[in-house]
Formats: sequence, structure tokens, C-alpha cells
Amino acid sequence: MSDFRAEFMEVYEKLKAEILKDLDINLTNGACDWVAKMLDHNLLGGKLTRGPSAIDSYSLLKEGKQLTSEEIILISSLGWCIEWLQGYFLVHDDIMDGSSKRRGRPCWFRLDKVGMIAVNDGVLLRNHIAVILKQHFRGKPYYVDLLELFNEVEYQTACGQMIDLITTQEKDLSKYSLSIHGRIVQYKTAYYSFYLPVACALLMAGENLDNHANAKDILIKMGIYFQVQDDYLDCFADPQVLGKNGTDIKDFKCSWLVVQALERCNEEQKKILDENYGIDDKACVAKIEALYKDLKLEDVYREYEENTYEELINSIEDEETKLSKPMQAVLKSFLEKIYKRQK
Repeated sequence: MSDFRAEFMEVYEKLKAEILKDLDINLTNGACDWVAKMLDHNLLGGKLTRGPSAIDSYSLLKEGKQLTSEEIILISSLGWCIEWLQGYFLVHDDIMDGSSKRRGRPCWFRLDKVGMIAVNDGVLLRNHIAVILKQHFRGKPYYVDLLELFNEVEYQTACGQMIDLITTQEKDLSKYSLSIHGRIVQYKTAYYSFYLPVACALLMAGENLDNHANAKDILIKMGIYFQVQDDYLDCFADPQVLGKNGTDIKDFKCSWLVVQALERCNEEQKKILDENYGIDDKACVAKIEALYKDLKLEDVYREYEENTYEELINSIEDEETKLSKPMQAVLKSFLEKIYKRQK
């Protein structure tokens, strides 16, 4: 994370206090306590990569110029809006996936007295974004652009989630392919995790997003790479390091790993996939994990990672892409944060 970590965390406390103050005026003290606990549980304790990336991006776009206190507060607020959006997605995602852990602790909906109240809490998280944007950006010339950006990215992510869920629902491995996987992760992950932080920084810097289509394309490719990492780590990472238990196999997810397995397996191995993938049983999951190892998918992933890193660097530095030096720095900063990550 950048040198602005302390300021970033201070802005979180400021935004939370503003939201709780509004609740205190209009609702009961019990509501304030609930929301305070809900915010801390769902917004803190993670990697905090998306929000701070907005700050890093803005700082790099300013080419080393010292940020004013107002700039730090504003770009941190946008960063936290991204973290709020992430929290909203994850609360609902955990419910739909039936997950047990998130960031090394029980999912919000798994806590005593929470349960399906978490559905409404997710809606609250999303609406807090509108409150924050109105409070801090209503007088800015790019306010409407920010509203449209967050609405657009939320819609794209929801579409990706829908494709993921309905593809999983059919329980038909023959429909899984790299193109389907790419479409899911482009919409479900890449837009909000990679494009959104940079787009926020660009808007605050007074830029027109239409002038940065090439950078957007590279960020989407980076987001796909990031999700492939997630798919790999879901199976091969230590749950203690990852902070959650892998669920892709039992949930019949259109994971990069299962797509790679389908392209490489023989008839006998295909039978193992058909009989065990998507079964919520430890023995079945173990058979799929063993198959992945037999197919040497760890080596396949490492080769993919090296090739993708090289391709992304070449795209960033390619003169035909016509990226400014500050934008190149932004993209390289993103890439270095995720290259060979372990969680």
C-alpha cells in the first residue's frame, strides 16, 4: 500500500462517523450499533488493495506532486466507496455461495443474530456509497460522472455474477470453456477491482474516461489475470494464509483450473471430473484436487502467470498503445501488486 495508509484509515473513521451520525438522528441507538459492527466486519480485515489503489493511481497521475489534505481526503473517500462496493458484493456473494469464512473469520451472515439480515445489510452498504458521494462530491464537476461510473460498474459486476450463477446451476461441464470463464471474470471481477480505482483517479484528475480506452483494456486483462490467480489459490493455497476455505470445486464453479483440466484430461480422467466435480463431499473434492496435481496444473498456472506478466508489460510499453508515462506508471504499479501474490 502507498504512504497514505494512516490517512486512508482516518478517512474510514470519518466516513463511518458521518453515516452513524445520520442514523443516530433518524433511527435508534440499536441501529447505530448494528451498522457500526457491520461496517467494521465487512470493510476491515481484508487486503485493502482496491481502495488504496485509487490513491496510488491519483498520486502517480499527479507525477509526484505533493497531494493537498483535501485531495487526500477526497481520493481516500473514493477509495473507500470502492471498498464499500466490495463489501456489498462479498456479503451477498458469501450468502449465494454458502461460504463459511471470509478474511479469516466467519462470514457476516454466519454470525449469531445476523443470518439473512445480511441481505439488507448488503443493500445498506451499497446505499452508503451514494451518501458518501453526495456528501463529498456534489459540488464537483465530475459528480455525475462518478455516479454513472459506480452504477455502471455495479451493473457489470451483477451481470458477471448472474452468468457465474446460472452457468453453475446447470451442472454441465461441457458448457465450460476459457471464453465462458473469461466473460464471467471480466464482468464479475475486472471492472470493479481494476478499472474502477483508476477511473476514479482519472475523473478526480479532470480526465475524460473516453480518452483512456487503451488503459481500460489493459486493466480488464489484468483483472482476468487476477481472477485466474484467485481460482488457482482457491485450490492450492493454504486456507490459513488465504483467509478462507476453497469452495470452487464443491460449488461447481467455472474455474480456470477446471477449464484447463477439461482441455487436458483423458477419458478416464474426464469420468473422475464428471462424477466428483460439484459434489459437496470432502472425498470428492480430494479426488478433483488429486486430478489437478496429476495434470500438473500448478506448472500450467506458473507458465500462464509468466506469459501473462510479459504480455501485460509489453502492452503497457507498446508505443502504439499511446499511454502517457504517468498512466504507464499506474498500470505497472497495479501489476506489481498482484504479480505472484499468495493470497
